[in-house]
Amino acid sequence: MDLQSGKLFWPTTVSNPPVYPPLAEDIQCDVLVIGAGISGSLCAYHLAERGLKVAVVDKRRIGEGSTSANTAVIQLSGEKSFVTLANHFGEQIISRHIHLCWQALNELEDICTKLPINAQFVRRDSLYYASFTEDIPSIHKEYDFLSRLGLQVELWNEEQIRAVYPFRKPAALYSYNEAELNPLQFVYGLLEKVKSLGGSIYGETEITGRRKDIKDAVFYTAAPRRHQIKAEHVIIAAGNENRDFQSEKNAVMVSSYAVITKPVPDLSSWYKRTLIWETARPYVYLRTTPDHRVIIGGMDKDTTIPEARDSKIMRSRDKLMEAFHKLFPDIPAEPEYWLGGFLSVTHDGLPMVGQYEAYPHCHMVMAYGDNAIVYNAVLSRILADVITEGSSPDLSIYLNTRPLSQK
Repeated sequence: MDLQSGKLFWPTTVSNPPVYPPLAEDIQCDVLVIGAGISGSLCAYHLAERGLKVAVVDKRRIGEGSTSANTAVIQLSGEKSFVTLANHFGEQIISRHIHLCWQALNELEDICTKLPINAQFVRRDSLYYASFTEDIPSIHKEYDFLSRLGLQVELWNEEQIRAVYPFRKPAALYSYNEAELNPLQFVYGLLEKVKSLGGSIYGETEITGRRKDIKDAVFYTAAPRRHQIKAEHVIIAAGNENRDFQSEKNAVMVSSYAVITKPVPDLSSWYKRTLIWETARPYVYLRTTPDHRVIIGGMDKDTTIPEARDSKIMRSRDKLMEAFHKLFPDIPAEPEYWLGGFLSVTHDGLPMVGQYEAYPHCHMVMAYGDNAIVYNAVLSRILADVITEGSSPDLSIYLNTRPLSQK
């Protein structure tokens, strides 16, 4: 699949990326992880930490998939508000989901401290502003729901926003202690940690076949090598390319766009360099980088054709820059990198773990949505519990077999 196009920023931040050779022999392991992006790397990390023999394979050179296009904004909230999700699934389930996401966000910070490569994890507050006056009630409802759960959120009015930002918005939800990181260095750090724990990592190793077995899963790599991998458990973590293994009716793919600016000499008008996003759909979101660049993303479009996606990159770049300058007219930011890529989301707004009759011994990670890194942290922990302990009390929240409404 043609996952993204454009000028990518994150590869320029890694001077000597680790090299992972193709698989050159038949192997046997406790867990095979297919896909070495954020999904697969987090799963491999948790399982290797628990002493399992893990093998990770990726069809590309590792780091060349969607990881290099990830803008790595790490928040609790996603495109669907928690109030909307609670109305659909029930407040008890969504309250637990929020708790798991917050736990996962904190765990991501802890994991980053243990990696041999600096993932540039930085805590950031976030501002979620009402794009239009008619969005104020939804901001209030979200605040009421989250504050009841004890989250660190504040309801800001227009005067409070204007006091610290150079723009006016009618209302906003201000959240504390969310985060950002470098997704490519995060993946390399995870995989190097897995290697140090005895795991095996193979790039340019495409899975093209399988054989059903009563006890184990048996997968085969592409010709001409065509090696066999036998594992007790398999995690399919191929991101947008999960659909090459199994289609899923609750998942849909869209195109999303991002711009990364040249380094900006002065960001002092950007209060605390907060993460910023809005209630409009599709929305625009903002973050900064350690070298003082600005990342502007969004402008999602309902297209799954690479040529159609790519034809909109330059226009989307210009519109994203225009949106930024409306918010920060005094920051002379200029685009240096820009891209368009595919983004998978779910219809009902929650990520999924897929379990399919056609794939015994297998679990599919579908951390789909605009909050994918946190979702991956949640699902990888759950799957580690399922594989090592036999079950997880939270698995049912995310199984692909969940009903359309769980209220």
